[in-house]
Amino acid sequence: MNYFVTGGTGFIGKYLIIELLERKGVGTIYVLVRSGSKKKFNVLKASLGDLGEKLVAVTGDITRPFCGVSPAQRKKLAGEVKHFFHLAAIYDLAADADSQYKANVEGTRHAVKLAEALSAKCFHHMSSIAAAGMFPGIFREDMFEEAQGLEHPYFPTKHDSEGIVRNECSIPWRAYRPGLVVGHSETGEMDKVDGPYYFFKGIQKMRRMLPAWMPTLGIEGSRINMVPVDYVAKATVHIAHKPKLDGRAFHLTEPKPKRIGEILNIFAQAAHAPQMTMRIDARMFSFVPATVRQGLSMLPPVRRITNQVLKDFGLPPDIFKFVNYPTRFDNRDAETALKGSGIKVPRLEDYAWRLWDYWERHLDPDLFIDRSLRGHVGDKVVVVTGASSGIGKATAFMMADAGARVVLVARSEEGLLETKAEIEAEGGVAHAYPCDLTDLDACDKLIDDIIADLGAIHVLVNNAGRSIRRSIQHSYDRFHDFERTMQLNYFGSLRLIMRCLPHMTAAREGQFVNISSIGVLSNAPRFSAYVASKAALDAFSRCASSEFSDTGVSFTTINMPLVRTPMIAPTKMYDHVPTISPDDAAEMVKQAVIYRPQRIATRLGIFAQVLHAVAPKVSEIVMNSAFRMFPDSTSRKGVSQGQAHASQEQIAFASLMRGIHW
Repeated sequence: MNYFVTGGTGFIGKYLIIELLERKGVGTIYVLVRSGSKKKFNVLKASLGDLGEKLVAVTGDITRPFCGVSPAQRKKLAGEVKHFFHLAAIYDLAADADSQYKANVEGTRHAVKLAEALSAKCFHHMSSIAAAGMFPGIFREDMFEEAQGLEHPYFPTKHDSEGIVRNECSIPWRAYRPGLVVGHSETGEMDKVDGPYYFFKGIQKMRRMLPAWMPTLGIEGSRINMVPVDYVAKATVHIAHKPKLDGRAFHLTEPKPKRIGEILNIFAQAAHAPQMTMRIDARMFSFVPATVRQGLSMLPPVRRITNQVLKDFGLPPDIFKFVNYPTRFDNRDAETALKGSGIKVPRLEDYAWRLWDYWERHLDPDLFIDRSLRGHVGDKVVVVTGASSGIGKATAFMMADAGARVVLVARSEEGLLETKAEIEAEGGVAHAYPCDLTDLDACDKLIDDIIADLGAIHVLVNNAGRSIRRSIQHSYDRFHDFERTMQLNYFGSLRLIMRCLPHMTAAREGQFVNISSIGVLSNAPRFSAYVASKAALDAFSRCASSEFSDTGVSFTTINMPLVRTPMIAPTKMYDHVPTISPDDAAEMVKQAVIYRPQRIATRLGIFAQVLHAVAPKVSEIVMNSAFRMFPDSTSRKGVSQGQAHASQEQIAFASLMRGIHW
C-alpha cells in the first residue's frame, strides 16, 4: 500500500509518516518536498534507519498548480497511490493573511487536483477546529456551514480549505480537525512557539521573581482544546484505514478541555513557578462597551504600554482575542472510530512537564538572543569614567576584550596611561582622556573632544565616584563632604549625560549606565552624603527614561553592592566582611549593556527597598541596629579611634546582609 503526503517534513507530518511506517503492508511513502526542505527530508529519512528507505521525495510546492509536480512525475505515479494525506499548510495565528490564503486555500485546491490526477483512492485533509471559527456553543463533527466568527485571517483559510475538499474533490475524502496541537506527550518535542507556549515566558519570569509557594493573581478564561502531536498522528492514521468513514469530519480533540487558568497553573507547576491562586474571569471585561475598549486601545500611551508588555512576554497581538474562545467540540464520531484502539488523549497533568522542559531547552526565545557583549559593543565607542582602578578598570578591560573602542576617563593621567597600555598589550583599543569631573566646564570639553576625535559615543558608563563613610553627628562641621560628593557623583555625571544627549538622540542610539549603590535601596546609615548623591542621579535617570523612551536612548541604574575597590580600603573593617570583586561588578555592567533594563539590583537590595516601602519602621529599626553595631571609621575629624577589625557578631550580621554598606 503506497501513500502520498504533503507537509511530510512538517511537525505533524513527521509523526504521521512514522505512524504509517509502523503499519503492516506499507509500501512506498511519497513525500512532497520543496527544494528548500530537502535537507529536512534527508534528516527525517536518516532518522528512520532502514524504514527511511520507504520514503521517496517528490519535488514540488503547494502554491503551484498540481503542487508543482511535473506531468512526467504525475504520469509515473498515476494509480500507484491509495491514500493521499494533505497536511501542508500554515498553522500560525501570527502569519499574514496573504501567505495563509496561498498556502491553506490555494494549496488545498492544488493538492486535490494532484490527488485526482494520481487516481488516489482517498483524500485525507488535515483541517483544524479553526474551521468552526468563533462558533458560540457546541460544534459537532457533522457541522460545517454553521461556522461563525471567521474574522481572524487564519480561521477563514481553514474553513475555506475544508470547503474545497467537500465541494470540489471528486474522490472519497475524510477531514480531521485537531485541537490546538502541542508537543509530543512522551518527548515534549515541539517545532515552534504557539498557543499556550506564548505564556511560558511570563511563567518563567514569575518563577525568577517569586518563590513557588507564593500565591499570585492570574486570569481565567474559556476552555481551550489542546492535544499532543502524537495523539493527532496516531488517531489520523487509525481513522484513515477504517472502512466506511468517507465524507466525514472527525474532531481530534480533548473530550474534557480545561480552562485557561487551569492550564496555566498546570504549566506553572511543571515549571516550579507560583500558582495563580486568584484568577480574574476575563468575561467580566465584556461588560465594557466595545466602543470604549476600542477607544482606549487607540490611545498612544495605551498602545505603547500594550506593545511593550506583549514584547516583554513574547505574546502576539491577537492572543487575547482567544481568551474568551466560545466554542466547544463534540467528538463522538472520532471516539467511536478509535474505540478499541487504545488511542486517547493523555492527561495534560501527565505530560505538561515534558512540554515545559523541551520549551526551556530548545524554544525559549532567550536562547536566541545575542548574549555576547561583542554583539552589542563591537567597534562602538564606550566611555568609562573612573577607569584607572576598581570597577572602572575591570569594565574597561571587559569592553575592550569585546571589541569596543574604550575611552578611559579619570583624574590621574598616570593611572589612565597604565590601564591603556595594559589593554593595548592584550590587543584591545583604548583612548585615555584625563579629566577632573568635578570641573563642569572640563566635562563639556571632554565630551566634545571625544566626539570630535571618535565620531560618536554609544555607551557612557558613569562609574567615577566618591564615597564618604561618616555618621551625620560627626559631620555637623563638614558640610563640604556633602558638597564634594554631590559635585562628582551627581553634577559631574549629570553634566556628561546632558552633553551627550543631543548627539545620542540625533543618532537615535545610546545608553547611559549609571553605577549607583545598594545604599540607595537600603538607606544605609553613615553614608548619607554618598547615598544622597547617588539617589539624585537615580531619580534623574528615572525621569530621563520617561522622556527619552521613544528616542533609542536608554538609562540603566546599577545599585551596586559593596565592591572591594580602593574606595573602601580606608575602612579596614571591610577586610573581614563579604564583598564582590571588581570583575563581578563588571559583569553587572555587561548585563546592563546586553539587556538594557532600567535597573539592575541584587535580591537583597530589592528586598530592602520593598521592606522600607511596606514596613518603614521595621526597616528603620534594622538599620539603626546596624548603625549601633558598626562604629565610625578609624579616622574621623583627624582623630584615630574605633576598631580596625570586625567582631564575630559584626561579621555574622554583614554576611546576613551581604553587600550592604555598614
